[in-house]
Amino acid sequence: MGGKVDIITLEHFHNTQPEWSADRPNHLYAVVDMGSNGIRFSISDLSPPQTRLLKCVYRDRAAISLFDAIYQPSVEGQAPPPPVLPQKTIELVSETVGRFWSIAVNDYEVPRHQFAVVATEAMRKSENASDMIEAIQTQAPGITMHILDPLVETLFGAVGARSGFVDVKGLFLDLGGGSVQMTYMDSYAARTNPTSEDYPLVAAAAGRSLPFGAARLIKLLEDPNPEVQAAELPKLQTGMNEAFQKLCAQFPSLAAVADEVGAQEESWSKKTKEEKQMVGIDIYLCGGGFRGYGSMLMHNSVIQPYPFPAMGSYTVSGKEFRKTKDMLKVNESFDDKIYGMSKRRRAQFPAIVAVVDALVTAVPRIRSVTFCAGGNREGALMMKLPKQVREGDPLLHIETIQDSVATQAVLDALSSAIPQGADLRDTVLESDLGHVYAGHIWAGLGGDVDANASAALHDAITRHPGCPGLTHLGRAILGVTLCARWGSNVGPSDQTLFHGLRELLRLSSPDSVFWAEYIGAVTSVLAMAIVTWPKTAKSITDKIRFDCHVQEGENKDKIFLVVSVDRAIADFLRLEDPASHFKGIAKKRNDRKVRVEVSVKVMN
Repeated sequence: MGGKVDIITLEHFHNTQPEWSADRPNHLYAVVDMGSNGIRFSISDLSPPQTRLLKCVYRDRAAISLFDAIYQPSVEGQAPPPPVLPQKTIELVSETVGRFWSIAVNDYEVPRHQFAVVATEAMRKSENASDMIEAIQTQAPGITMHILDPLVETLFGAVGARSGFVDVKGLFLDLGGGSVQMTYMDSYAARTNPTSEDYPLVAAAAGRSLPFGAARLIKLLEDPNPEVQAAELPKLQTGMNEAFQKLCAQFPSLAAVADEVGAQEESWSKKTKEEKQMVGIDIYLCGGGFRGYGSMLMHNSVIQPYPFPAMGSYTVSGKEFRKTKDMLKVNESFDDKIYGMSKRRRAQFPAIVAVVDALVTAVPRIRSVTFCAGGNREGALMMKLPKQVREGDPLLHIETIQDSVATQAVLDALSSAIPQGADLRDTVLESDLGHVYAGHIWAGLGGDVDANASAALHDAITRHPGCPGLTHLGRAILGVTLCARWGSNVGPSDQTLFHGLRELLRLSSPDSVFWAEYIGAVTSVLAMAIVTWPKTAKSITDKIRFDCHVQEGENKDKIFLVVSVDRAIADFLRLEDPASHFKGIAKKRNDRKVRVEVSVKVMN
């Protein structure tokens, strides 16, 4: 690099940026991510108490490829030319960042010391990066400019992806234009050992950055010199293998999962479909390259809700993720626009597939793959926050939460209507969504029932776009359960969305559709007795209680639900026929037919 350029490392990155404080008079932060494939800009509001939501109030993107600017094709028999940024590119980028600076400082009044630029692989490689920095600081005076060390890029990418979830446990990979990073995060293990080191920093230090981003790799694949491919491409697979093995050696919880996979290989053929779904390693992917692969999977999926961008992160099975040959065929044969895929991304798709194939080969039995919305910008913001804020539950702040004691009483009442041994995975009763669901039970009481059912579906995919914690699956859980709370009677225009959300639940766990709709039906019975938000927990238990058990038959199971209510509402409840609320719910549980029988009795 010409001139002096500081590379921000793990050891001192905390000293290079202002930390967040609740006492600051202004909580707007601007971040420019100068990636190898494009330049992204955002302004986020970190005002308490909603700091953890990383609420983005403005975003933009400039389609400027720094990697293309510094890349020169090799000539057979000659050394490759040095990576140098052309003067034209320097002027274009500095003017673009200057425009972002003006928007942030002049229009949004972001304090200058809360405006930062982070740059990655292309700027690390460029021999005249200092010229770019000088030009940017002329156009945007007073800004903080960082070129990230590969491990800091790993940190920001992984923490940015992690920002979209309440808890995480799995491999994290970020595929940009110039490089791909791999690390491992386990927030559950960190919570059980609060005195341990800050796990994102440990994860980043153990991570690995490989110089095989989509923009660089497609150049290698298209290089006319066969010796270039022969020399470079094997390094991708070797690097992936070594990165995974290093992480297994560093993190016991990852090694335990890998060992479990290995130990069960011999008996794999004897396992049920449900048992197979429970074994394996979970992976979280971010970065434009992986998002492009996710878009191709969405395009090829029969599940209709995938294309809704407001639904944020979404998950596919390892089996679906491995269909790289099918995805290549789609990319080659489909002539029209594919949602989420630019022409540039489609041109780079063979390189993206090469990275996916290397990942699949390196990691034994991938259970699930989650495509994440976050990246370097979100990671940079997250690492400004105190640990207790960063690790807080974002779902606690997405809306005004009702009284926590009454909320728990509502959830306890619903839980009492569930028979023992029920598989409640991916339901509002065994997730972080319980208080969000409870807060919606009495919303819309003045509206039409069918209109409320329709609104529940649409709110699930449009409410709080991009909100951390509201994953693709979480939105489906809320949408289907709240729709059932209002009877699930939706019109033809909503049927595609309704069935698509139900299919998402079914693919996640076999019983989830039945229990989502059963819980929704129980909720509607609860709301017949408790007609507004309960003022105390006792106001629920004094009016209504549930008791439930299952009778298993040869071909059909029966769920007997007893609704006990006080004498003042018993006759009304019988007249309204609470059993009618269960007629429209799914008819199968554990692939067995099931029937719900409801009886009403007066409390003693």
